[in-house]
Amino acid sequence: MENAVPKRIGRQTPTTSVTIPYVKTYGQQAIELYEKSKRKAMDWQKMLVYDILSITEDGLWVHNRFGYEIPRQNGKGEVVAIVEMWKLQNGEKIMHTAHRVNTSHTAWERLCALLDDAGVQYKSIKQKGAEEIRLEETGGYIAFRTRSNTGGLGESFDTLIVDEAQEYTTDQSSALKYTIYSSENPQTIFCGTPPTAVSAGTVFTDMRKRVLSGKSKNTGWAEWSVEFMTDVEDVDAWYETNPALGIRTSERTIEAELEDNDDIDFNIQRLGLWLQYNQKSAITENEWKNLKVDALPKFTGKLYVGIKYGHDGENVALSVACKTTNKNIFVESIDCRKIKDGNTWMINFLANAI
Repeated sequence: MENAVPKRIGRQTPTTSVTIPYVKTYGQQAIELYEKSKRKAMDWQKMLVYDILSITEDGLWVHNRFGYEIPRQNGKGEVVAIVEMWKLQNGEKIMHTAHRVNTSHTAWERLCALLDDAGVQYKSIKQKGAEEIRLEETGGYIAFRTRSNTGGLGESFDTLIVDEAQEYTTDQSSALKYTIYSSENPQTIFCGTPPTAVSAGTVFTDMRKRVLSGKSKNTGWAEWSVEFMTDVEDVDAWYETNPALGIRTSERTIEAELEDNDDIDFNIQRLGLWLQYNQKSAITENEWKNLKVDALPKFTGKLYVGIKYGHDGENVALSVACKTTNKNIFVESIDCRKIKDGNTWMINFLANAI
């Protein structure tokens, strides 16, 4: 009898990760509690839970900030739920934030189902957009909130969960990061996908840049991604970036996605690609550089000015344009500065240009 061909499954270790070495973790306790619900954690989920719940000799979290990126529909929310179950059982106060009301509500439903199936007693408030779960026996408490620029102010927690982290803005971060300030052992967990053309957040991307460049302290990171634009029909790339493939999803499911997605969107959402340029730009950085001229042309006609405020509310840029004698249009980017620095520099430029 011939040996059966092993079933192919997605990569169970990140394509890129940064973790601080540790000896002790509560990860196994968390997995055992989760699996009382009759569910089985995948190996990659176990690994992330171990990393997130690792502790120092002093009993502090090894990673007081931990972020992970994984393509959609692989089970990223289950990792957070496993961590939340354990933290509730150990008396922590948690804020779970999401960009959309439906996402926050789904996370509440998921955790309630897990607690029910695991036989954990709790009380819950079912108010869409402001759900809560409380364990009277341990004092553990979790609030589910949709993010805003003021949400969470005045409340105090031990753990902050940032779901849909690709949408997390600096204003929201300013409003929420201090909610865990008074905790003796605070932790922030970020989970999401790479930003798309419609994503408004910058915090997740900036966090990734810092941790991968070695500029972050006490921060962990894990991602499943391709480094460059990849052929959407490259099945090997599917398995490299989707750990649940062959376990809870199939090749056929991904094949169906090819009908509706363009190559860039598929690379971002299914292969975890982090683009090196802003999709909201009309042209890429390299295309812009290729248009550079070595000498100024001769101008004719009026000078036109363009002012653009960034979608994240942080920066403002000023550019000028003018027709040339050979009927081309010359464009020069004058400057890009912080909005908080005011508009004087733009006013001065315009006054001198008249």
